[in-house]
Amino acid sequence: MARTTDGDGTPVPQRLLAAATRLFADRGYDRTSVQEIVEAAGVTKGALYHYFGSKDDLLHEVYARMLRVQQERLDAFADADAPVERRLRDAAADVVVTTIANLDDAAIFFRSMHHLSPEKLKQVRAERRRYHERFRALVEEGQEAGVFSSATPADLVVDYHFGSVHHLSTWYRPDGPLTPRQVADHLADLLLRALRP
Repeated sequence: MARTTDGDGTPVPQRLLAAATRLFADRGYDRTSVQEIVEAAGVTKGALYHYFGSKDDLLHEVYARMLRVQQERLDAFADADAPVERRLRDAAADVVVTTIANLDDAAIFFRSMHHLSPEKLKQVRAERRRYHERFRALVEEGQEAGVFSSATPADLVVDYHFGSVHHLSTWYRPDGPLTPRQVADHLADLLLRALRP
């Protein structure tokens, strides 16, 4: 049976994901072999296949772990006892901060999503749709309450914001002039300005 941790207690699945993320970010998904991943993680191929059925499963998990965190946080913002404008702004800023915190994951996913199997791609699209629908529901709630303008359809507002988020990995640099929080605040403010009645 595969060991679940290494000498310092790091679980094997986390080691595999860390190694895969590093290699996918540096070399690209298609130019990274399973052998390179297991060597970088210090495990056997058997260990990889014990936890992940394939390299495809690793790619899916790189993105899924970020989306799980973002979904959990969005649900908490959406369910909070606060005005809809505050909940939407918090959610809009948070997706920026969490994307920047996981910039390699985001870059890998958007560069390599087309390598996923049809089944995994369908699953990812369903997970993303769930996130976008929850976000859109906040926009619609504010529009129905008259807090936000309904001149622009909620779907377009959501696509506008997430278009910016999805491109963060192409231009954001940790050593650049803006902190993650500053970028998040600017993009959230732009979104709210676009919704002003």
